[in-house]
Amino acid sequence: MTPEILVDTAESLAETFAVRFTETAGRAIAERGQFSLALPGGSVAATFFPRLARVQVDWSRVSFFWGDERAVPPTHPDSNYAVAERVWLRPAAVPATQIHRMPADAADLEGAADAHAEELVRVLGSPPALDLALLGMGPDGHVCSLFPDHPLLQENRRWVAAIVDSPKPPPRRLTLTLPVLAAARQVVLVATGAAKAEAVRSMLRDPDSRLPAAIVLRAAGDRGVVLLDQAAAVGIKT
Repeated sequence: MTPEILVDTAESLAETFAVRFTETAGRAIAERGQFSLALPGGSVAATFFPRLARVQVDWSRVSFFWGDERAVPPTHPDSNYAVAERVWLRPAAVPATQIHRMPADAADLEGAADAHAEELVRVLGSPPALDLALLGMGPDGHVCSLFPDHPLLQENRRWVAAIVDSPKPPPRRLTLTLPVLAAARQVVLVATGAAKAEAVRSMLRDPDSRLPAAIVLRAAGDRGVVLLDQAAAVGIKT
């Protein structure tokens, strides 16, 4: 099973995703009474979130989580939560009860990981099943704070893990683990820019790729969607 692949401009991809998001969230709310998702930061947040803030969805039925978070205060410019709060959650008037921020600024990072895992289970059940994992990807093929060749790629018991040696600063973070990402009802991975073209090629063309993005997509199978701009897709064109 292979993921669906869409190639377009970043702006058009954001528009396409917004339409699909509205439809998918509406169906989930009608069928199960709620819709849940995990958010990324970075370029996906900057490009996609302002458009998503304008979709017509019952936000009181949408549970917001994050794929990962840096160990910074929630008002810090590097906080994934801060970006989402500014360009999506606040403009859309999302109720505070629906926002489940990763407490990566806690002094006890391991304790914070355990507490957030309990929050996931409380809202989503055990094992926690997100409706949507929206992922960005780094030039090295990392997703969330799961980096190539890092021991956390072997984690299969915890839903949320602390990382204190991230190769990308800051070193201290919280992240969802591969089992949670792979269990999502839909995995949407977004990659834009020429710097990510080689990782995209490996992820989509090498069946043995050990990049974290490739591992997640293989686990997702036909539940996966990949959104690429022309620059990121150059290595997969025939």
